[in-house]
Amino acid sequence: MGKKYTDSCKLYDKDALYDSEKALDICVQTAKAKFDETIEVHVRLGVDSRHADQQVRGALVLPNGTGKKVKVLAICKGSNENIAKDSGADYVGGEDFINKIQSENWTDFDVLVTTPDMMSKVGKLGKILGPKGLMPNPKSGTVSADIAKAIKDVKAGKVEYRLDKSNIIHCIIGKASFGAQKLIENFDALMDAIVKAKPEASKGQYVKTCSVSSTMGPGIKISVGKYC
Repeated sequence: MGKKYTDSCKLYDKDALYDSEKALDICVQTAKAKFDETIEVHVRLGVDSRHADQQVRGALVLPNGTGKKVKVLAICKGSNENIAKDSGADYVGGEDFINKIQSENWTDFDVLVTTPDMMSKVGKLGKILGPKGLMPNPKSGTVSADIAKAIKDVKAGKVEYRLDKSNIIHCIIGKASFGAQKLIENFDALMDAIVKAKPEASKGQYVKTCSVSSTMGPGIKISVGKYC
């Protein structure tokens, strides 16, 4: 382990459970890299992602954004193309971009948004976009008849949360430069969304564990009592 990481580990007790405010305050202090480190939340849930009725997935616009510049590809047609351009999409087009992705394996964008009338064609890109987490989905708001809102939400700091195969949600909540208070506001918004998304089929303790970490820093455990 490097000196900065070792020094960061001295700032907290690795076995302790902190409230979210204290944990994020420590997390900001552990971000010692020369770049603006990203702050990430990791939440393990008491559900089984193998069952369709226990899936947890959604999206929300964080109160203070993510601090990340997001490149948006809008696949649409007709008047929606001008709307998408006016709304700030970085790339706008229809079948030309679908062909580019298929023929060149092109994925130089962070989020793809599209309209329902284009999904039959965009669906063909599943094998390329799915493994990269770039496939648009109505539940995340990236398939919408209101293309302007979809783009503006993404640009404003919309994040998607969903379970991985280990029943853990990994989600960014901002940058270390935000400071603890803005990160706390983003964290609370994310946790509220996750709690509200609890499946009816979920039994027992819903939120098992939670931790926060900076890009290069250690994980700091958060007490989950109030989320159970």
